[in-house]
Formats: sequence, structure tokens, C-alpha cells
Amino acid sequence: MNPFALFADRVRAAVTALAAESGVAGALDLSKIAVEPPREEAHGDLAVNAAMVLARDFKAKPRELAERLAKKLGELPDVKKVEVAGPGFINISLDPAFWLRVLGAIIDTGADFGRAAIGKGERVNVEYVSANPTGPMHVGHGRGAVFGDALANLLAFAGYDVTREYYVNDAGAQVDVLARSAFLRYREALGDKIGEIPEGLYPGDYLIPVGKALAEQHGRDLLQKPDEVWLPVVRAAAIDAMMDMIRDDLESLAIRHDVFFSERSLSSGAVDKVAATIEDLRKAGHIYEGRLPPPKGAPVEDWEDREQTLFRATDFGDDVDRPLMKSDGSYTYFAADIAYHRDKIERGFTTLIDVWGADHGGYVKRMSAAVAALGGGKVTLDVKLCQLVRLLRAGEPVKMSKRAGDFVTLREVVDEVGKDPVRFMMLFRKNDATLDFDLAKVIEQSRENPVFYVQYAHARAKSVLRNMAEALPGLDLSPSGLRSAPVERLTDEGELRMVKRLAQWPRLVEQAAAAHEPHRIAFFLHELASEFHTHWNRGNDLPYLRFIMPDDSILTLARAALVHGVAAVLASGLAILGVRAPEEMR
Repeated sequence: MNPFALFADRVRAAVTALAAESGVAGALDLSKIAVEPPREEAHGDLAVNAAMVLARDFKAKPRELAERLAKKLGELPDVKKVEVAGPGFINISLDPAFWLRVLGAIIDTGADFGRAAIGKGERVNVEYVSANPTGPMHVGHGRGAVFGDALANLLAFAGYDVTREYYVNDAGAQVDVLARSAFLRYREALGDKIGEIPEGLYPGDYLIPVGKALAEQHGRDLLQKPDEVWLPVVRAAAIDAMMDMIRDDLESLAIRHDVFFSERSLSSGAVDKVAATIEDLRKAGHIYEGRLPPPKGAPVEDWEDREQTLFRATDFGDDVDRPLMKSDGSYTYFAADIAYHRDKIERGFTTLIDVWGADHGGYVKRMSAAVAALGGGKVTLDVKLCQLVRLLRAGEPVKMSKRAGDFVTLREVVDEVGKDPVRFMMLFRKNDATLDFDLAKVIEQSRENPVFYVQYAHARAKSVLRNMAEALPGLDLSPSGLRSAPVERLTDEGELRMVKRLAQWPRLVEQAAAAHEPHRIAFFLHELASEFHTHWNRGNDLPYLRFIMPDDSILTLARAALVHGVAAVLASGLAILGVRAPEEMR
């Protein structure tokens, strides 16, 4: 049950009827009509913009059209009052009985309350993490991992067919550096004195086990081989070990991908997919041989003063055309990325979502241009940038990790504070805003700690229901019993405010999914938890508002339906975020 969608349909029907009565010619664009919660509670339950967006079609002033439309809306079922405000906004107040029907919908659908169908089974590829397999994941990777995973959960809940993908950057210079770093640890495992790790190699202790494994498998044999022989062997072993470590780190956050796509596979298989992609783009007129003008202002990383193979990125909104081949004849990273996104499109995805670190912001335009060329306007790309995470402990910056060498690993953070605080707090701020993550604050049991505050609300709701069963053993708290509860007895403003908040959940899910913004779920849960805790505290001061009324089992049952609704929506939202909904907390 989505009250806002329901009334949007009713408003559109009223507008259509009014247009027929008024002799309005031509089709009306009813998609512009919005029915939303008003910004201020005093303005009623629903705010309608129909008169503002359709006044020109009716050849009337917005206020005049609003007055005429208000009369029709006042005749709708469940409408208590209609008022016209300002230049032509319409505010509607509904009968409380309408809102209370939401509790019945929650009891009937349980965990599926709020599940949407706006996705209509559309295939969506969400690519996230995609950290280079050169070491353990750091906290910044963790933010992208949690964001991407929660977004995938949200989209699936909204009716999309979601594939979770990790792009393994196992080609290029960085994995050769990894291999040389692992080879050094291999020599160390054989007893050689390696001294200080040379600059340019990875210094972390995480490669020591890789070196030991190579020594156990190959003995001293690799030492006798030339680089072109041992390098592929060590590189493959090191990448496998790093990916095992990364998967284990992700598993600590309950993150699992459906697909791990190898960059190397693009050009090492039976078909060179990068070459094939360039050739197809050339046939379509999107590739040419030419020279790039010198960059203005700051130097451009991929600029070379020579004739080269260029993608016409400027035809699709980029600032400059982009090279696809290096001077040594190898492909640029961009060429491989185009081929990778072409592969996604060929697999049938019509929406591509890439979750990147903030340092990739300058890459968005060119990738968007490439997808526009590849998809012919039928495929959308949405790049979500995750800003930096500042890791603190009681307000002080956290020192670097001995294990990683130059950063704090994600696994160290998860092991210290747990999965739930990491996941919730990574989502309790919009992805494009810098996040301060305080290791001390996220485990505090206080209202200042959002994850505790929300989880405690769920645990408190479950505790209330258990206490109801103990205090009133004859009370039927089964779904059928709650369905028969006299919810019309919920008349207090705090109770009705919670019910109205619950009624916003289906709309919130649809909006968050459409915007690709899972942080909206975290914000909503915090607001719902705040209203629940506030009402609990009111009951401490005003005994007649307490959830359990030993002398009035009927009222207690009605309040049980409300508490059940709060618990159900909290659990549903926490599941989308990948956070536990505990039954009790101590």
C-alpha cells in the first residue's frame, strides 16, 4: 500500500474529469503531477502541485484552477479537508482511518511491505569495489563496497534484476609490480637477505604468505628462470592470493558478488575484445586517426603530440577526444574500459551503475561518452563517486597499519567494531560527501550513535511485544490477532505520526531506488527510530500512552499492531542496508 501513489492516481483521474468538463483540448501531461508529504505537518497530509503544472493547459491562473480542482478532490474517499495555499498549491488532510489501514497492510505483507515493482525486471549491472588486486582493501574501498551492495539490495527490493559485479584489474603495470614484490618475498622465504623493500614495490607484510607458498611449491627453481618465465607464474599466484584475501575481506561485511570479471580476459582470449570494440566503433564513425591539441591549463595525463587513434568523445559530451592506443602499440586503460562496458551491454544490461572512488571523478565524462556511443541511446550509465573516509578514534586520526604498510585495512576496522557499525555508518551520509568514521563513537550505546539508535529501536519494539505476551497471556499477537486489532483507538498524535511515517516507506523505497541513493534508507530508519523512542519516553511521563495497558487489553492489542509495524519496517530497511535487526540488545 503506497498512499501517495494511490492518491496520485486519484488526483490524475480528477484532473482528467475536470478537463473533460472544461472542454480542454489535447492530451494532458499527467506525469508532471506530484503528490508528496508537505514540508510542514500543519499543511496537512498530502501536497499536490497539479494546478501549478497544468494551469497553462487549462488556460487558467494556477490559483483559480486549484480552487476548481480542490472541489473535486474534496469529494474523494478518505479526504477530510482540502485547502488551496499560495499561488495554487493544494493541501489535503486525510481521515485518520485511512492511515491506520497501513498497519493492516504491514501485517498482511510482513517483510514485503514496501517492496516495489518499478524496476519491472529491468536488468541492472552494479559494478562496485573493483579494487586493484595488489593488496588488502582499505577503508575507502569499504565505503564503495557497502554503498554498492546496499544499492544492489535496494534495486532488487524495487523490482530490478540486479547483477553484482567486480572488475578485476589484473592487467597492466600494477600487477607486474605486485609480482615483483611477491618475488622478493619468495626470495626472503628461501632465506635470502632482501633488506629494505625497494621504492616502487609493495612493502606490506601481506605478501609474506605468498612468498612462502611460492617457495613451498617451486623451491629455488624460479630463481634460475629469466623474468619472462617466472613473472607470469608469480603474477598469477599473487593475483589469486590477493583476490582470495579481498573476497575474505568482503565476506566479513557479508558482501558477495555474482561476477568477477577479469580485465586480462578482454585481450587474452580467443577474441581480442578490445580490438573488436575499436573496430566496431571505427565502422560506426566514432574512431579516427588524428592529433590532440596541447592541453590548456593543467597537463592531461594521456596527451601525446603525435598522430594516434582517437575516440570522438566530444561528440558525446566530453571535453576532448580520447586516445585508445599508446605510443608502444598497447591499449590505453580507457580502451579496455570501453571494451568492458561493451561486454556488459552485450550481456543484456540496459542500466549500468559504476561505483568509483572520488579520485576517478575526471574519468566520468569519457566513460559516459563511450557508453552513449556503444548503447545508441538505449543504455544508461550512472557513475556514483564515493568520497574519502577519515578514520578517527575518539576524534584523533588513526595511525597506519603495520600489516598494509601505508594504510589502515578494512578488515582491521571490521574486526575492531563489527560489520553492522561499518555498514550503517558508511551509508549514513550521502556517497559524495566526505565521511568521518570514529572507531570509538560507532560502538557507543547512546542516541548519538545512529546504528545503535536504530538497532535498539528494533530490539525495543520486539521487547515490547514479548512483554505484552507476558503481561496479558490471553492476548493474540499472531498476524490474525493483530489484523483484528481495533486500530481506530490509536488517536494520540504521536501514534498517528508513527503510522504516517510507516506509510511513507513504500514511496521512500521507490524514490531511493530511482535516484540510486541508499543513504535515504538509513536516514528514514533513523527518523522512524527517533519517533518510536520519543513516544516510548512520552509513555514514561504519561502512563496512559504506554504500549502495555494491563487494564485495557483491547487498546494494548491496537498498540501491538503499531509496534509490530515499526519493527517490521525497521527490519526491512536494515535488511536493505545489510545490517542486523536484533531481537534484543544488552
